Amino acid sequence: MDNLVSTQWLAQNIGASDLRIVDASKHLDPSRNARAEYEASHIPGAVFMDLDSLVDSNAASPNTLPSPEKFASRMQKLGLGDGSRIVVYDDSLLKSAARGWFMLTMFGAQYVAVLDGGLAKWKAEGRELESGTVTLRERHYTAWADDRKLRDKDAVLTNIETGREVLVDARPAARFTGEEPDIRPGIPSGHIPGSRNLPHTALFREDGTWKSPDAIREVFADAGIDLDRPVITSCGSGMTAAVLAFALHQIGKQDVALYDGSWSEWAADSTLPTALGPAD
Repeated sequence: MDNLVSTQWLAQNIGASDLRIVDASKHLDPSRNARAEYEASHIPGAVFMDLDSLVDSNAASPNTLPSPEKFASRMQKLGLGDGSRIVVYDDSLLKSAARGWFMLTMFGAQYVAVLDGGLAKWKAEGRELESGTVTLRERHYTAWADDRKLRDKDAVLTNIETGREVLVDARPAARFTGEEPDIRPGIPSGHIPGSRNLPHTALFREDGTWKSPDAIREVFADAGIDLDRPVITSCGSGMTAAVLAFALHQIGKQDVALYDGSWSEWAADSTLPTALGPAD
């Protein structure tokens, strides 16, 4: 199974005994309820990965990753386990399936793919849908984590001095430059000094499918990002940073880590340096 699968592939393989389909939709728009939308209409057999609850509830920053044990317990209850082939999709402007992919691979799942075009493409093609909640038999999911895929604010602060890794910010350009306010109360706009800006939306075609690997490389090059250096991805709270990480995975780049606290953690700490305007 490739890391990016088509709606046609999923339709042809949907009945496989080891295949698990996961709706990982999450929305910034408060008028949209991801769980309610899932219950109203989802791909047959799909379970709902509640990204809002898959967090460290004791952390100060939103969307902070949960412990490996908490994640494993939740996946077991969804019927995802060791050896499962997992296809993640969303119906979100955040392209939140990438966050689901990142969490699953971070916490040890070996066979994880994102559905190209997500639920919107599935619906546009007139494919079968179902409503309600899917409950699968629990399977064992081994609690494990690859911390090499993460950076914390101390590591990012050190990197400002060393410049060893290039930090890429997935937020919209106006929030990166400071021209528009941040969406979170009390958080200023701006960016981490030395970072580059690549809004996550630049990685998709008009129909919501991913650009080709060659086009993805071109997007990163146009943003002034040197892919010969290791990369740290960032955003507002670790969500669309995963979109950048998945894009880099598609072009075969392995030395990529995600700053999970991202701008919401960084900007809340008045002792840390910030910058306004375009990238240096």
